[in-house]
Amino acid sequence: MIATREWDATTYDSLRLPHVEWGQGVLERLRLTGDERVLDAGCGTGRDGAALIARWPNVDLVGIDGSEQMIAASRERLGPDVELVVGDLTAPLRIEPVDAVMSVAAFHWISDHDQLFANLASSMRPGARLATDCGGEGQLAIMTAALVEVTGSGAFGTAFKGINATRASLEGAGFDVEDVRLRPDPLRIEDPEVLDTYLAVVCLGSHLVDLPLAEQREFVAAVRAAMTEPVIDYVRLEIDAVRG
Repeated sequence: MIATREWDATTYDSLRLPHVEWGQGVLERLRLTGDERVLDAGCGTGRDGAALIARWPNVDLVGIDGSEQMIAASRERLGPDVELVVGDLTAPLRIEPVDAVMSVAAFHWISDHDQLFANLASSMRPGARLATDCGGEGQLAIMTAALVEVTGSGAFGTAFKGINATRASLEGAGFDVEDVRLRPDPLRIEDPEVLDTYLAVVCLGSHLVDLPLAEQREFVAAVRAAMTEPVIDYVRLEIDAVRG
């Protein structure tokens, strides 16, 4: 299901993230005219929503995220007039129908993509466009191998789906699929301190949530030391589909 654990929204927002470029790509693929109602599914700190409004000031934006801290950061960034909801994308979405759905770096936190796409489809008008980006099959192989060395397990609360499984989930939910693709986009971080912060805030939160602060630092350092190179080997799963 969706990771509804809390995130350190302030630190997350301060990082130099490739997510910004991923978000710009998603906005390009939405093909909006500028007056649509748009759902940002897994809206995080509102950075992509702000870019959407800057480009199309008349859109009606609604954002959903599983983290109260992320929603609070979105509210501070986007103001009181944007509809923002703390919610689970695998539960019924209690929002009015939308004309488009965008999502950046969120869907890999959800294991059941059949339910995810069915829920999204139920809140989308016929002909509404879905343009998304998330982690895909093969992502974070370097860090996963390091986790196996440190903990004996490579699990960290994500589901990196492949093209065929994603297409089947979309079609099962009633989407007309235009394209599903995997795109490698590795991020190299040479500075160990910066890499530790990135790993802690972006990648390893599900491992750290129950650890005392001192043990968190030790755990992250151990994972970083076990990585064969200082690379977050992202593989992006990009979706373009239309609600049938």
